[in-house]
Amino acid sequence: MSVAMMPLPERSPLPFDPAMAPAERCRLLVATFPDALREILSAGTLEHRSRFGENGFEGLQESWSPPAPLSARQVAMAQRALRELEGSILAPAEPDHLLGRVLALLSHFPAKGLTPDVEQLVAMDWVEDLGEFPAWAIDDAARAWRRTRKWRPSIAEMRALCEEACAKERVVAQRLRQIVQTLQTSNAGHGLAEIRRFP
Repeated sequence: MSVAMMPLPERSPLPFDPAMAPAERCRLLVATFPDALREILSAGTLEHRSRFGENGFEGLQESWSPPAPLSARQVAMAQRALRELEGSILAPAEPDHLLGRVLALLSHFPAKGLTPDVEQLVAMDWVEDLGEFPAWAIDDAARAWRRTRKWRPSIAEMRALCEEACAKERVVAQRLRQIVQTLQTSNAGHGLAEIRRFP
């Protein structure tokens, strides 16, 4: 017997204003999700684990898992929301924008002894190492550095600022990804069961 899937409701573009406080910005983003998807996100299990590195304790790491069971429709909602989020708000910056932003930032903190050719190669390294971040997060990181620091930034320092800028949106994306993976894991389990039943 086939089960008819109801089409997902039409969606308007995700709201986003990078000038807003991150918590409020994220709250408005999640508020646009369908009720059923918001219920899953709020009903999931959140755990905190200590994270240790080379220098000892580095803080708490969050681990979130969705409630069970989930319907195929709920997973489809999560999949669409994730696709929209990754395709707009979290989409990587265009290389031209990123290169322009990096060159402008570095020009505020000129490095002595670097030729223009080497400076261009340095900027290209920055483009490669910051290329995963959205333009608004890179702009935010560059603005924060210009206004608070007196020396030339390192790529690692800028990556940390970019990660901080889009941290809340990335958490939402990761939770949506885990909802989608729940069905994929379940389907894989069913497939394995079928293989075991019919060698």
